Amino acid sequence: MPDTPQGCSESNAGECFVILPDRDKLEALAEFAAGAGHEINNPLATIIGRAQMLLKEENDPQRRQLLMSIGSQAYRIRDMIGDTMLFGRPPCPEFQVVNLAEILDRVLAKQKADFEKGCSTVCVQIPETIVLRADPTQLSIVLSELLRNSLQALQPVGGEIRISATAELENAIIEVTDGGVGFRDDEREHAFDPFYSGRQAGRGLGFGLPKCWRIIDQHSGQIEIHSSPSGPTTVKIVWPIAS
Repeated sequence: MPDTPQGCSESNAGECFVILPDRDKLEALAEFAAGAGHEINNPLATIIGRAQMLLKEENDPQRRQLLMSIGSQAYRIRDMIGDTMLFGRPPCPEFQVVNLAEILDRVLAKQKADFEKGCSTVCVQIPETIVLRADPTQLSIVLSELLRNSLQALQPVGGEIRISATAELENAIIEVTDGGVGFRDDEREHAFDPFYSGRQAGRGLGFGLPKCWRIIDQHSGQIEIHSSPSGPTTVKIVWPIAS
């Protein structure tokens, strides 16, 4: 790996901190998440079903509004549980030979409206020749989550996100860099923790980074974060190249 990622120029490289996932802690959290998600899903399905049943028979506008609110919040919990279980027990990758640039193009097309709304742009520097051994859906999830985190970190003013890739021996080095505020001292220890409450808005809230770690780990890759407290921040991924 290069010693200094894109996000750390020669003038600020000394101020950059490297944030690595804690495997033991994440494995323990994943086991808990898988069990808890399964147990919560059952009563949640009952709540959603009952709310829908009552809604069909209810004519009072105020009560209908309350029932729709119950249903929408229950669906929100269901989505969160889905992320929890994906982190805890993700499906086994279905490995294929995929072109990184093509996968990224599809991800960016889906997020085009988000970037326009956030007044942000993406600078892509990825050779068309880089092909990876990857599950295309899971690779798309990783790229989408990292771009979403960078986009949120640049709010409210927006800015540029750079995503690049180079081939080194048997791996591709992928870097996603933004100029948003970096991780504070107290955040670095918990950067990969799901739903860490002390984390600032826009820096991997929810299961974004833990989910990325799980997918990358299943692909025999690595992830680390290089960040200065005042920015920029670079998420660096090592991903095996297809033979």
